[in-house]
Amino acid sequence: MKAILMTTAGEANVLKVADIAEPQLSSPTDILVRLKAAGINPIDIKLRSRGTFHPHRLPSVLGCDGAGIVEAIGAAVTKFKVGDAVYFCNGGLGGHQGNYAELTTIDEKFAAHKPQSLSFEEAAAAPLVLLTAWEALYDRARLQANHHVLIHAGAGGVGHVAIQLANIKGAKVCTTVGSEAKARFVRDLGAELAIAYKQVDFVQAAMAWTKGKGVDIAFDTVGGKLIEQTFAAVSIYGDLVTILEPPADLSWKVARTRNLRFSFELMLTPMLMGDIDLQVQQAQILKECAELFDQGKLKIHVSEVFKLEDAAKAHQLLEAGSMTGKLVLAS
Repeated sequence: MKAILMTTAGEANVLKVADIAEPQLSSPTDILVRLKAAGINPIDIKLRSRGTFHPHRLPSVLGCDGAGIVEAIGAAVTKFKVGDAVYFCNGGLGGHQGNYAELTTIDEKFAAHKPQSLSFEEAAAAPLVLLTAWEALYDRARLQANHHVLIHAGAGGVGHVAIQLANIKGAKVCTTVGSEAKARFVRDLGAELAIAYKQVDFVQAAMAWTKGKGVDIAFDTVGGKLIEQTFAAVSIYGDLVTILEPPADLSWKVARTRNLRFSFELMLTPMLMGDIDLQVQQAQILKECAELFDQGKLKIHVSEVFKLEDAAKAHQLLEAGSMTGKLVLAS
């Protein structure tokens, strides 16, 4: 089968199209999926440039997100049948084969039926960002109706989904954006306030929006010094969740003074730690999100679709920054 191989860590040109052996069912609960599309995420860029979590197993196939059609099933599979359309976040970290390929295998416990209302490209763009935003807002920050939420980079992959998930719970959302086009985009998704951070102090804007209280929840998808800057925008006893590692020289003084609750969100943890129960929980989240998609309460924005063999070009575009929504590879 055709796949995109990463033979060494480096620039985007280390990704090469190649013919590799088709994966085989290795467990009675495995399903074989004919991939129609694979989502591209920042973790793919990091693994490609720095090395995977299993560097001794190169060459490797990247890509955590996938969507496709079940082509074969193990003897104990009960959740799916041949011909079913599925989507999932599985593999692509250097161990189990990723989804920049024509076929993959996955335990049925970790997959969900594809939302009927989404194309395969849209479905492949969704899992990682859905799980990240869901866990950050619902599980870490314990989001409630009428909470005021600040989401950084609301037009991005995680951000544009987070806005919608917050709205679904009845929260009010403000978000930082870098252009008027992105401001229109996030307002269409339900953001009450779009903060043009290049022209406006986002802390002052958030404080004015909350009448001096500060937001109940801040969700950081950018990292760096922005984490520290955001402390002052959060209400006393509020929550800040980040998907990035804070810099070593970050000052925690404001966070401590305001008695903030600080959380990390890494939706890859269940896969990295081999925690089957948590992986099953994530598949259940995808099932619930599929219902939200099909009810018209949730949507995913795909900015551009690339052919599988153009994976390097897609990586270069994502690395350039300022993305709206997601990029996808179509098999």
